[in-house]
This record gives sequence, C-alpha cells and structure tokens, in this order.
Amino acid sequence: QVHLAESGGGLGQAGDSLRLSCVRSGRTSSTHAMGWFRQAPGKAREFVTSITSSGGSTIYADSVKGRFTISRDVDGDTMHLQMNNLKPEDTAVYFCAASTQLCLGSGCYDQLFQFDIWGQGIQVTVSS
Repeated sequence: QVHLAESGGGLGQAGDSLRLSCVRSGRTSSTHAMGWFRQAPGKAREFVTSITSSGGSTIYADSVKGRFTISRDVDGDTMHLQMNNLKPEDTAVYFCAASTQLCLGSGCYDQLFQFDIWGQGIQVTVSS
C-alpha cells in the first residue's frame, strides 16, 4: 500500500506564489510516477503535472507551463509543486497522485486513468 499526504496551499492573490508538497509512504517502490491534478468547483478533475520515478521526466499542462514547477527530493518520497504567478483560474482542490502502472515512451502519465493512488486533496484559492 502506498499513502500520499499533501501539505501547503491555502490563500493567495493573483501573481503570488504558493508551494504544495506531497509525501509518499508505504510500498514506494511500486510507483512509477507521481503527479498533481486539480478540480475546480463544478468541473472535472484535470491533469496539472507529473514526474517519473525513474529519470525524473516531467510533463505539464499547457495552462501551467512556465508558471508551475514539479520537483522531488533526493529520496524520491517527497514531491513539490511550486506555483508562481498564480491566477484566479488556478483556484481548485489539488490532488497528489501516484501511478503503479508502467508506461514507456513519451507522453506518459498525463491522463487521469493512469494514476491509481490519490491523496485527500488540498485547497488552493487565488483571489484577483
């Protein structure tokens, strides 16, 4: 079993920066990638970014490219999402996710169905 726990987030204004963290525990060797998704009120959960466990390859949604950065600590068990130049449309519940599915090639780990372990979610609210 793998468990994910998010921290950080909270309130910010447009242009501010916030940082989210996610700690992975349990059978961590079973995960091949970790990522962040978000869900705004009344909307579907959407992909934000992901990073592979092997090699550290990253993917970003177009809406956050150049503003958000995903990273992980050396031990690979803590993942961070640095969010800069926040916009009101970034307001959502952010979910940390992990994938136990092996995906090879480019463009992996940017789809909801590829992630099977989820954190509880953490609120990020950006005012204009």
